[in-house]
Amino acid sequence: MSWTIAPEPYGSPVAAALWRAYYTEVSDRWYLRYEGRRTDPAELEREIAAESGADLAPPRGVLLVARYEGEPAGTAGVRLLDAATAELKRVFVAEGLRGRGGAALLVGAAEDAARALGAAEMVLDTRGDLVEARALYARLGYTETEAYNSSPYAEHWFRKSLIPHGPGPGPRAGAPAPSRTARR
Repeated sequence: MSWTIAPEPYGSPVAAALWRAYYTEVSDRWYLRYEGRRTDPAELEREIAAESGADLAPPRGVLLVARYEGEPAGTAGVRLLDAATAELKRVFVAEGLRGRGGAALLVGAAEDAARALGAAEMVLDTRGDLVEARALYARLGYTETEAYNSSPYAEHWFRKSLIPHGPGPGPRAGAPAPSRTARR
């Protein structure tokens, strides 16, 4: 079985379908946790439309799509916050494909993309109920840190250096995000 990961335009039908799946899941989890109900359909549509993903487009960002056996299976986005700091966004793997290594591959590809954009570190925020995400980030070398934003849904903030350890070429500003392929 194989995974491939490549940049995808944020407005493509594939990106839109994965954004809908991601947002539906995290929104429903929040509402079920705090209010005992799923997301109101009108609110869901409004919030999905409000976050176009335009900040995940070149030259200051990238949206990556993972495919499993050729089928769209997940996403990860990167956007520059400043010249040295990138933010990881929208890490998602479809429920039926979790546990097959796709999330770690997506995060690795996002780190490569951030380096290609010139970033020296990656930051991200997440919620307390997204325990799987927090465990993934810790396993991949992210450390919990102080808040870097005031998002009303952020409860945990993470940071990771992207500077390679040892000699080698540095990031190339404006370089395209690399594609990845892996067998699992």
